[in-house]
Amino acid sequence: MAVIFPGRYTAGIEGSFVVFHIGVRINRIWAVHRWLPVTLAMSPMLQELYTNKELGFLHASFHFSWRGITVIQYWRSFEQLEHYARHGQRHLKAWRNFHRKVGASGSVGIYHETYEVRNGCYEAMYNNMPVYGLARAGSHQPITASKDTARQRLGRKS
Repeated sequence: MAVIFPGRYTAGIEGSFVVFHIGVRINRIWAVHRWLPVTLAMSPMLQELYTNKELGFLHASFHFSWRGITVIQYWRSFEQLEHYARHGQRHLKAWRNFHRKVGASGSVGIYHETYEVRNGCYEAMYNNMPVYGLARAGSHQPITASKDTARQRLGRKS
């Protein structure tokens, strides 16, 4: 059971970082033999990443819709994310399997979006939540009077 932190909190993280969305969309519901292996391939990759922190991976969370799954990942840098994509054994195996078994069949789609976030160019607020998202990837901090609004957390003047 997740510990709920009553009150308002924000997230802190040193330096720039990357937010990476990766997901699968099930286009043909009955083609379970096509999309199930694709969805199951993420777990071994995440195990590899959580075990090898030097790869630059910080944290991931799963989000489900009726047609698919999105995983939001936080990375220390784009270079580390790219290195894993090109050299990570679990990722390369999953990528090759996808192209060999699914290819252009249209039964399942995959996507990703990459966002580079410059140092200090983010804000976060969590109210009555467990440690979540960026606060889990970085640090979970109580909101103080000087960080009360989104504008203040972004360091913008009134």
